[in-house]
Amino acid sequence: MSASPNGLHADAERVLTRWRGQDGDLAQEELRQEYLRHLADRPDGMWKACSAGHITASAMVVDPRNDRVLLTLHRKLGRWLQMGGHCEPEDTTLAGAALREATEESGIPGLSLLPGGPLRLDKHRTPCAWHLDVQYAALAPEGAVAAISEESLDLRWFGFEEVAGVEDASVVRLARLSAAAVAVSPGRTPLP
Repeated sequence: MSASPNGLHADAERVLTRWRGQDGDLAQEELRQEYLRHLADRPDGMWKACSAGHITASAMVVDPRNDRVLLTLHRKLGRWLQMGGHCEPEDTTLAGAALREATEESGIPGLSLLPGGPLRLDKHRTPCAWHLDVQYAALAPEGAVAAISEESLDLRWFGFEEVAGVEDASVVRLARLSAAAVAVSPGRTPLP
């Protein structure tokens, strides 16, 4: 069953109303407020057709056993990024959109989002419009094998600290927050 466009809009409002970034991060709080204003002012604010910008969902795919993240060399942007993109009419939740995008772009079945909701927000300009991205972390199952999608030129695993050598501060921050979130995730089995 798919959600109505208003259902996904309402879910995004709920997520962003409840979400709090790291303590004292005023820039993240300002973005949260901007995203909520965007949704309040634009009934179409979830969709690519909203030329003023739109909410997007992404997920950093993490392999916790090997302390690494999967990045895609984005076909249109030519940059190493986390998996993510536009919400679709069949998405029922913002988290579901992030998980769908991560699964489609990584080719890895069985991904699961870390509990606790989004890790951070990131606003960036793309060729289509401003993306008001809501960023999650997704755990790859043991033995996961990635497969390049039509969205990607390449997929590659990078150690958490290697990300700084290939991408900008936004992706580095998400990789570091993902590593920290995995380290404290409830129910995480200690590594041998």
